[in-house]
Amino acid sequence: MRNYIAAGLVALGASPAVAGGIERNPQSMNILFQQGRYVEVGATYGAPRVSGNAPGATGNIARNFFTGSISYKADINEQWSYAIILDQPFGADVMYPTGTAAILTGATGKISNTSLTGILRYKFGNGFSAHAGLRSSWTSGSVNLPAFAYTMSTNTDQAWGYLVGVAYEKPEIAMRVALTYQSAIKHSFRATETGPGAFPQASTRFTTKMPESLNLEFQTGVAEDTLVFGSVRYVKWKDFDITPPQFNMATGSSLVAYQKNSMTYTLGVGRRFNENWSGSLSLSHDTGNGNPTSNLGPTGKRTSIGVGASYTLDAMTISGGIQYTKLGSATTVPPIGGQFGKNSAIGAGIRVGFRF
Repeated sequence: MRNYIAAGLVALGASPAVAGGIERNPQSMNILFQQGRYVEVGATYGAPRVSGNAPGATGNIARNFFTGSISYKADINEQWSYAIILDQPFGADVMYPTGTAAILTGATGKISNTSLTGILRYKFGNGFSAHAGLRSSWTSGSVNLPAFAYTMSTNTDQAWGYLVGVAYEKPEIAMRVALTYQSAIKHSFRATETGPGAFPQASTRFTTKMPESLNLEFQTGVAEDTLVFGSVRYVKWKDFDITPPQFNMATGSSLVAYQKNSMTYTLGVGRRFNENWSGSLSLSHDTGNGNPTSNLGPTGKRTSIGVGASYTLDAMTISGGIQYTKLGSATTVPPIGGQFGKNSAIGAGIRVGFRF
């Protein structure tokens, strides 16, 4: 079993540079199934390139980013265990470069999010288990649209959500299937808006939901030292909507809204080469959020390929990987009606885990 787990660890190394909506990691529950007491620290770098005509050439509007995470898992007794996860699952950072011909030149948009999740797991026996937990989310955002003389910034709002799930394991063949539901988290923001013309600076309020999701993760051994793994993830992005009241009064529209929910499919294979080294190859496809899309997130469907490697020495495992993503074309909402296509992103991640 240890050999299979070593091969599976490499799947953790590469995180997507661009996922569905504003998601930056798939919020996996793999930490729950580590053996014994385990702590893991991770970092991800994303370098997306998103350009188009809006109208006029925009240049690259997507800024590079870093995210971090730390996770801890421990057993209470033979039936009960728990995990704590601190990460940054959502985020966005868009800037239309100045000096271009695009109408939105100089426009910026940013969303920052940090989440703390606590999870309890109970083993029923015969391979079956259930898990549940609470999530605390801290989120803030800001927008600057010079062409419309509009700015908006929010406070950092804290809100709660929950998760529930079930799993089945068959250790002799390294098989595991885990299904996890994560609830929506409703943020109530206080905002400062500065609008054009008859809409001077004002203090306003609005709500936004971080979307609910359903994540199916699986793995199984198919030969000695070889593991097949994957996931199917559904996210209800149609519930994610940013509509500050003053902006809505002036334009009759939302700042950010998605036309459809997304599904992300991932399939990969991991191989243990010797006592220390393992490697993996994975493919994934995200169905996107439909058209037209926001001018602050103009990407369509996504197809990715990732490679990873891990090195294990005694109680320490270092895993890392690189992922290349092809971003599908998108049309943005009126009155801009921008056209974006032939874009891509590169993501790289590293995680260091200790078992003690």
